[in-house]
Amino acid sequence: MTTDLGRFAPTRQWMRAHPLATDAVLAFGAFTAMVVGSFADPHGPHGPTFGTRTPDPFSLLLMLLGAAALVFRRRQPRAVLAVTCGLSLLELTTGEPRAPVAMCTVIALYTVAARTDRPTTWRIGLLTMAGLTGVAMLAGPLPWYAQENIGIFAWTGMAAAAGDAVRSRRAFVDAIRERAERAERTRDEEARRRVAEERLRIARDLHDVVAHHIALVNVQAGVAAHVMDKRPDQAKEALAHVRDASRSALNELRATVGLLRQSGDPEAPTEPAPGLGVLEELVDTFRHAGLPVKVIVQLDRAAGALPAAVDLAAYRVIQEALTNVRKHAGPGARAEVSVVRVGPSVEVTVLDDGGAEPSAAEPGGGHGLLGMRERAGALGGSCFAGPRFGGGYRVHAILPT
Repeated sequence: MTTDLGRFAPTRQWMRAHPLATDAVLAFGAFTAMVVGSFADPHGPHGPTFGTRTPDPFSLLLMLLGAAALVFRRRQPRAVLAVTCGLSLLELTTGEPRAPVAMCTVIALYTVAARTDRPTTWRIGLLTMAGLTGVAMLAGPLPWYAQENIGIFAWTGMAAAAGDAVRSRRAFVDAIRERAERAERTRDEEARRRVAEERLRIARDLHDVVAHHIALVNVQAGVAAHVMDKRPDQAKEALAHVRDASRSALNELRATVGLLRQSGDPEAPTEPAPGLGVLEELVDTFRHAGLPVKVIVQLDRAAGALPAAVDLAAYRVIQEALTNVRKHAGPGARAEVSVVRVGPSVEVTVLDDGGAEPSAAEPGGGHGLLGMRERAGALGGSCFAGPRFGGGYRVHAILPT
């Protein structure tokens, strides 16, 4: 929160940079006001008159000492208040005519109230008000009901109230500034967290796309190389699958990398993310690669369509699980995929029998299983992957809808 001070801004900046000099100027002004006020007689025949009385030297000395104490009002506010109160009490009991030494106490009391808490302000303010007013009424040369005595009570009370109001406003401004700074820090942390989550999501998508399609390309390329001489027709078919898999990989990579573009880029892709609606196309790529896959999908359409995040996560889990089967299971392996909606969740299960001779490489050496668990965890679900009794592997994910 800032205040436009206009032409007074340089002056205020100088006052903040030189507090002792500022207090010295204030003390000089208070001394001048007290000296001038000591020449005024409030009991003139036609109201207050000026120049009809003269303060004695002792009162001038008390005013000078009180003004000098105000120079240190910010460094030692309570000590300055005690000194000015003592000087004021001395003037109230001995001064004739009385000089306005209590003005120093008013300024010191305001400083204490502006720099302490409210209960302390009440205690010190009431003690100062009662002490000065009581001494002025009972021990002073004027009658107890004189307006000067009532004026001391009023001025000290206003000083305490003004100081407390200034302290409350400063605390309010500081709280607003702190809240704004905390909001700024929180906004920066939230932005960094969102960037990290987005990078992790894109990394998962890239891994799923590359791992799936490269595995299929590797298998079909091996088939083509194996039958190239004896069965060229089958080699051509395998190479056609290689071409299709590579084209799909390029398309999905283009769509994923397109997310990194600016929102106003006209070339950003607009195709929807893959989901269970194209599950058969995904499974067909594995079947063409020589992996028999059985699919069972039981989704209650009456319960409504799946959320986009759940649909994509289920697709990616199946894709990664089948890729691991193709990479790590032995020849003749068979897989089974089931997608079942159970209450508020979708359960995705991918099973394989391990094949005749399972590969020596164990799943889990890369980021595939970690990516599946992160996808499920991001939706508040879970994902379990492990060997089956009797051979094979099982992946089971629960995705809340």
